Amino acid sequence: MNQLLWGTPSTLRSLLCELVSWDSRTLTEGENTFAPKLEAKLNELAYFINNPNQLALHDAGLGRQAVTALYKHPEATETIVLISHFDTVWTEEYGVLEPFAFYPEMLTKMLSEPQHNADLPEDARIDLETGNYLFGRGTMDMKMGLALHMQLIEKASVEKWPINLLLTTVPDEEVNSAGMRAAVAELVRIREEQGLTYKLFLNSEPSFSQNPTDIAEYVYSGTIGKIMPAALFYGKETHVGEPMKGMTANYIASYLTQRMEWNELFRETVLGESTPLPVSLQQKDLKLQYSTQTPYRAVALYNVFLMKRTASEVMDLFEQVALEAMSACNDSYKIICEREQVKGVGEVNVLRYEQLLEHALIKLGAKEVDRLKQEVLHNEEWDDREKSLRIVDSLMIQCQELAPSTVLLYAPPYYPAINSSDNPLVIQSIELMKKTAETFNNTVEQIHYFNGICDLSYVNYDDDANGWAAFERNTPVWGETYSIPFTEMAQLKAPVLNVGPFGKDAHQRTERLHVDSAFVEMPVMLETLVKSMCVTIESLETCTG
Repeated sequence: MNQLLWGTPSTLRSLLCELVSWDSRTLTEGENTFAPKLEAKLNELAYFINNPNQLALHDAGLGRQAVTALYKHPEATETIVLISHFDTVWTEEYGVLEPFAFYPEMLTKMLSEPQHNADLPEDARIDLETGNYLFGRGTMDMKMGLALHMQLIEKASVEKWPINLLLTTVPDEEVNSAGMRAAVAELVRIREEQGLTYKLFLNSEPSFSQNPTDIAEYVYSGTIGKIMPAALFYGKETHVGEPMKGMTANYIASYLTQRMEWNELFRETVLGESTPLPVSLQQKDLKLQYSTQTPYRAVALYNVFLMKRTASEVMDLFEQVALEAMSACNDSYKIICEREQVKGVGEVNVLRYEQLLEHALIKLGAKEVDRLKQEVLHNEEWDDREKSLRIVDSLMIQCQELAPSTVLLYAPPYYPAINSSDNPLVIQSIELMKKTAETFNNTVEQIHYFNGICDLSYVNYDDDANGWAAFERNTPVWGETYSIPFTEMAQLKAPVLNVGPFGKDAHQRTERLHVDSAFVEMPVMLETLVKSMCVTIESLETCTG
């Protein structure tokens, strides 16, 4: 047998540290250069030297690229798609140790020094002292998953496992999942060109704790969804010396935000698991400088998690809450106007973005509406969320006859919830993972919805009722700077499963990876899982022989 480059715990650890050292924070030049570096690394494998067409880079926008690497057995059609992301969140929380955030061995050693050790939370310090954790940005989330997939594809190609593996690793999972959304069309194309049958979408995001003291390890048979209802509040400007001649947007916003925070109407409970309650992610007025003019335009973003609900169902709920909130706002405002013996500026209306757009098209014409939108879209300083809000703002400025109003919309990103808990292959695979973990005197438990949000949201999509349509109609940047390939997603029909290493504190300065889980246990668990997918007696004997 040929010697494997990444076949031992030590060589796998070295591979991880090399991947982590390639700084790939989202929306940095490092994220852009990661894919070519990974392509070169995969080209060290004999299989890709001999089959260069099976390794490819795919445009993911803004200079970023996704990577696909296909190991194809000549007699196999069934294929496991190995999904990972290589971008990481930023690192400013590391403080003076920030230059070492991408060098796990060095960082872990430096954290043991008294001047740094004293600043660690107690649980992180205890873990550090065990010597069984490797610290660093991306060690847990999720370059270890990528390293494990690279090890799998190397071993499969050398030992000629009779099943196909399609490694798919993408940028920008941490912000908009632009990488995975771009990769979806490529996965459809590769399946058709290569004559593949997708059997399983296997992600290896790390095992996330369910609460701050949780140390259990999990496998996941689905992933939670996330959507972001938003609102623009448009009041009436006035001078602070004449407050009753206007209505501040902040006053209007306070009524909706109070009702959206922790609103149990948005909680879903499925298979004994519940979504976290909604919270506001941003609330601000759009005044750019101080003056004695009152703020009459404000915006808010709200986070809502999903399990079964569609975008249309969430928008209906959001509208219901907004109508109740504005009714309360109007009642309070009426009392104030009566007390001050003024007429007031009118009642606050509620309308969806699609209604505002229809009104603007009639009033201004399509050409002027497009001009206003393009003016916003070409502002490179604003992200998709800001652009969504600013488009609504631009239209409302031209349609003030609708004010005072609360305009409801969606802002990116949108992650549909996906679940395969009732799939026979997934049920069998989870039982196999539990039994395999027992050989290491370990236990793993099943979670039905991965709570960390992941790219599995963009495969195996099922929505016969077109519940996504409300998202398309009410997302101002839809089809311009943001879109979701719903049609192609629905073509990627195969169950999903997440099996990854144990770690702690993703997105924190104490992010760390459990060494034994990552380099000893997980390689065996993933290899056992992949080999169990061989479908005939003959191939099973070959695969396990």
